[in-house]
Amino acid sequence: MSTTKRNHSICRWTFNAGKGGFVPGDIRPAWSGENLPTAKVPGLIRKEIAPRLPEHIQLGFELHYDAEVNEGNVAAVVDAMGEAGLALAMSTPGAHAHFAYGGICSLDPKERAAAGDLGKKVLDLTYGPLRPAWHKDAALAPSCVLWNGAWGYDMTTIGVREMHKHMRAGLAAFCQYEKSLGEELYIVIEPKPNEGHPAMLLPTVASAILVWRLIEEEHGVSRAKKGVNKELGHSEMIGLDHVYDTVEEIEAGTLHHIHLNSQGYNDGLHMGGPGKYDIDFGTQINAMNIAMAGLIRTAGYGRWLGHDMQARPYDNEQQGIDRVVRSVLSWDACDQAAAKVDENALLQALADRKTAEAEDIMRAALVDAHQAFDSMYNS
Repeated sequence: MSTTKRNHSICRWTFNAGKGGFVPGDIRPAWSGENLPTAKVPGLIRKEIAPRLPEHIQLGFELHYDAEVNEGNVAAVVDAMGEAGLALAMSTPGAHAHFAYGGICSLDPKERAAAGDLGKKVLDLTYGPLRPAWHKDAALAPSCVLWNGAWGYDMTTIGVREMHKHMRAGLAAFCQYEKSLGEELYIVIEPKPNEGHPAMLLPTVASAILVWRLIEEEHGVSRAKKGVNKELGHSEMIGLDHVYDTVEEIEAGTLHHIHLNSQGYNDGLHMGGPGKYDIDFGTQINAMNIAMAGLIRTAGYGRWLGHDMQARPYDNEQQGIDRVVRSVLSWDACDQAAAKVDENALLQALADRKTAEAEDIMRAALVDAHQAFDSMYNS
């Protein structure tokens, strides 16, 4: 078993009463907003999840402003995080809950201004009342994730280019305000191909990497600590390869935060993947995840591994907790298996065109990962 510290973060939004819509919205009544306010979630994580994880795993907490943490509850949330030993891994403005017409990229100047103000509020809260919850190690300072859920459109016109310009200006203003507060956060964009609009301005990892370069050129914003929050499932939704996405992030120096989950990318078991909506299964053990674990290990990645996932629509509370445990252990098992791969032998087999031997190496790693998971889960 690994003894190297690994930093996994748990999302507050995982603990919800139910998805609603086409499935029940109240299947986990103990997790309703009334019964489980944000300030009670850290204690639940410490009591129900942390004891089931290996000692080398350190836990953090991820929060949306202003639905999950805000000026009214922040003191209680910070106290609860301190008691539970959870560091703030991520904060994010939940702009998608407020702005349906583009947010900072909207062609409506009033909406752009309001979205910009929301961004300042999440930064003020993160640098202010949330500051005691930051990890003492500056290398593990929180990420401020900017999800592109509001940055989309449902009609193709020449206005799309104007939206992209507004988005770049809005991101630059956000970064400039953060610089005035200390420039200590890692600001990362979370791309997604669709939801909450049929088309998004930043659908892929490559799109996010490009936009940071454009912002640097146009607005003089340094790309230091600016990057991408790749969510594995979002890459899978559009049929892309999150292993290659990781290569792009490493080479561009934008690998600062990761959201782990699996949509069921051709694993023969889970009904997700390309062409499907965002399912948010927990992390699964598969060869792609072992390859990605190997890449980030070699690159020296030691920041937060976020589990952006949901309980299944038919899970009760204990099953939902078990899903989180399984997700963390599954990634850790992939990481352990990746560490055992003889990379020189793998690369030599590929160089010699002995692709079947390369397959055998990865197949053995897959077996190793499943065995590691079983050992951790059953202990």
